[in-house]
Amino acid sequence: MNKSVLIKKYSGEYESFDVNKLINSLRRSRADEDIIQDIARKVQEQIEEGMTTKKIYQLAFKMLRSKSRVSASKYKLKKALMELGPTGFPFEKLVGQLLAHEGFATQVGVIVQGNCVQHEIDVIAQKDNNHYMIECKYHSDQGRVCNVKIPLYINSRFLDVEKNWERQIGHDTKLHKGGVYTNTRFTSDAVQYGKCVGLLLTSWDYPMDNGLKDRIDKAGLHPLTALTTLTKAEKSKLLDKGIVLCKELHENPALLEQIGVDKKRHKNILADSKELCQST
Repeated sequence: MNKSVLIKKYSGEYESFDVNKLINSLRRSRADEDIIQDIARKVQEQIEEGMTTKKIYQLAFKMLRSKSRVSASKYKLKKALMELGPTGFPFEKLVGQLLAHEGFATQVGVIVQGNCVQHEIDVIAQKDNNHYMIECKYHSDQGRVCNVKIPLYINSRFLDVEKNWERQIGHDTKLHKGGVYTNTRFTSDAVQYGKCVGLLLTSWDYPMDNGLKDRIDKAGLHPLTALTTLTKAEKSKLLDKGIVLCKELHENPALLEQIGVDKKRHKNILADSKELCQST
């Protein structure tokens, strides 16, 4: 492709199609490089002026799924996070599991007394002298981002909780921090404010090389919504039961029978779950 072709992003903005961006996103799938290059070439041949990034993703995903189900599952991680809704609780549970994997003692959905009022905190995480109050901002629309109002609001809540924590025995030596986790992105103002006041900010790709996508891959804690072997209805039934991760499915195969999945399909579903549980 010699001439520049404009494509439409989720935000509604247009940018020139860059095949290297597509190749880098495909590499997250851990598919063979030959497969990645072949898919990128075939997608590039189909690019048209004004095509959406959603359509480009769908083309690449379909091709990848025909080569490797597990690679396709890894490739669709961002979309899989979007499919955890609509309540946001599954996302909170995933964040809690991620922090627990990283050595924190965690509680999800906790009522905490602040200095002035009570607060419902999404995740409380403790390790050594670190004591964190984490709020999860979940979006089912990729075009939505966390602007500066979110960390401003979270920090005011954290300061109220911190005042009460500091009065408790043994907390004088602890490092208290507030944090915001989101499955989309922060605006530059949100990042600037968060850094200024010392909030822990984590989004899909922030901090660089340590965002959600990197940490989920590293820990092998993929959401079950990433599985290409389950139907949308089956995923909904599992989420309704409070099951969020492929790991939970792998560790409790009887769940498939409980939600009425044909036994002939169990083998492939569990094989994919097992492979997605492997940390990188």
